[in-house]
Parts: sequence; structure tokens; C-alpha cells
Amino acid sequence: MTEELKELGLSVGHRRVGRLMRQNGISIVRTRKHKVTTDSNHKFNIAPNLLDRNFSANTPNQKWAGDISYIWTREGWLYLAVVLDLHSRRVIGWAVSNRMKRDFAIKALEMAIALRRPPRGCMHHTDRGSQYCSHDYQKILRHHGFKVSMSGKGNCYDNAAVETFFKTIKAELIWRRSWTTRRQAELATFHSHGLQANHCRAVEYINGFYNPRRKHSALGWKSPLAFERQAA
Repeated sequence: MTEELKELGLSVGHRRVGRLMRQNGISIVRTRKHKVTTDSNHKFNIAPNLLDRNFSANTPNQKWAGDISYIWTREGWLYLAVVLDLHSRRVIGWAVSNRMKRDFAIKALEMAIALRRPPRGCMHHTDRGSQYCSHDYQKILRHHGFKVSMSGKGNCYDNAAVETFFKTIKAELIWRRSWTTRRQAELATFHSHGLQANHCRAVEYINGFYNPRRKHSALGWKSPLAFERQAA
């Protein structure tokens, strides 16, 4: 909040912003109970943890990370798979599904590959869920020359960068209302009217807000796209 106000030309500090937020009843959205989405009860091969919680990358397409999360609707769960470039925390691939199958994880990966065309040797880190360990998913990684890395069993901290993204989108969008249908939640995720920008014009959350505008402390309070442009 402080950084956004400074960008608008207001000279404020964290303490003043915090005091004004308390006086006006503005508070953060707290994290809710975690739902486990990793199915590690399978017989596929498990890759070593090459990332080893080193989430920094000097250049784009050096380290990618993927994961799956969920959105509750009255129709049932809607699952969201994403791929992030750890250099800028930019979301470069995503897909949704009403089932926890490998197909939609593959769609997110293929979207990222089509967008970025990574060089051989790019590290690809995920948890050890069946979607990521499956033969079809691993075949695509081998074909494009990825170095495969996987988290330790049941350790969400090994993929903290993507977990942080999921907490952000849920706090800023998903948890702010209830969703009647999966389609409604999907449209809100990719064509959200819940965020105000350019005189209340509807914006896409990922492409219209998160990637180009959402500031990150890890990026020196720059957005993913601004950070990439600065590094180019």
C-alpha cells in the first residue's frame, strides 16, 4: 500500500499508512486453512531437489516453478495450475480444470513454453505430485531439455515462490466473494471486475494486473514485467 501511494506522488511512510488503515477499518485478508492438492502416492520417478529453496535467478528462463491450487465454488472445486519464471515472478503459463488430472498441468506448461521458448538447461521445479511426475509431463520436459527439480515430500516451503502467488490471488480476488459456478470463478481469475483500474475498466487479473502492475518486495517493489524490462 505504501509503495502504491508513493508511486502516486504522496510522501508517506509505513507507520502512517498503517495508522490510516486501522482508523478506516482496512485490514489484510488472512490466510485460510491449507488444502492439500499434491498426490504423491504413485509409482512414478521422483527427481532430486535441485532448486534447494534458491528462488533467485539472474536471467529470465533460468528457473521456472509450477504448482496447483484450488478455488471453491458451489459446484465444487476448480483447480488452477500455473508456471512462474523465478527471475521476475511473472506468471508465464496457466490453466484451469474441474479435475486434478495431468492434462491441465500440461496445458500450463505448454503455454509457458510457447510464450518463452526457453533454452535447454532451464530448471523446472514442482512438487512431486502425480501430475508433474507423469510420463506425459516428463516427456515434454525431456524434449525441451529442462533440468527437472522436485520438492521434498510434503514440504510446501520448497516451492514457496508459487505458494506466495496463490496466497496473493486468493487474498486479492478469490476470497473476496463466494462463487456460484466454476465458470464464474474462472472468468473472475482471468477477466476480473473485482479490481479497479483505468476508471473501473474490467481487467484480467494475471495479464492485466498481476504481471504488469502487482509490486513485489522481492523485486525492489517493481512488477514482474517492469522488473524484466529493467533487466533487459
